[in-house]
Amino acid sequence: MCIPDIDETVRMAARALGRNGLAHAYGHCSMRIDADSFIVCAALPMGVIEDQPGTVVPIRGPLPQGVLGEVRVHQQIYALRPDVNGICRSMPPALMALSTYGIVPVARHGIGAYFAEGPALWNDPRLLRDDESARNVAQELGAGHAIVLRGNGVVVVGESLEQAVTLTWFLEDAARIERDVRMMGLDPQAGRLDPQETQARQVWAGDVVSRMWTWLNRHDRP
Repeated sequence: MCIPDIDETVRMAARALGRNGLAHAYGHCSMRIDADSFIVCAALPMGVIEDQPGTVVPIRGPLPQGVLGEVRVHQQIYALRPDVNGICRSMPPALMALSTYGIVPVARHGIGAYFAEGPALWNDPRLLRDDESARNVAQELGAGHAIVLRGNGVVVVGESLEQAVTLTWFLEDAARIERDVRMMGLDPQAGRLDPQETQARQVWAGDVVSRMWTWLNRHDRP
């Protein structure tokens, strides 16, 4: 994929996150170009991005001028995870609320099955604006799809940026289910998918990503 096409995908992803309630004034997303660089969206509220181009960022080295400080997290993840080609940094509201108590959603329904034991939790609400913090978060993410930052949103990764956006929506849906179960006073240890049920639902066949990508980008259509 050429750089203009990557840049357009990044803009679409940013709008999808912002216009579907997964991010507000803050947050960013990116897509890998190659082993040495990626494009991050413009430093604007993602939901208002239109034709503003993203910025090419080196995976190793200083951030270019005008790029948000937390984009260091993207650098560190791309450096550690050659399988990752897209990253979303967002603040979904239900996930954020649970995170303030150190709670992450577990697999209770089909969409939640993509996070069988729940995402990783980074138990520190401070911004990730230095290389050491960013590196530590990337290491704590490990081989997973997401790491929740206590009181500070989430970082979600995917084999593609479209998959990362899809997983961000899936995780917020799982958080809404988790919140509702707890609000109803139900036993949080009950009502979970068992390992066989979870594995059966962790599939990407049937255009799972493309269908969600199309739906999340419905606001881009007349």
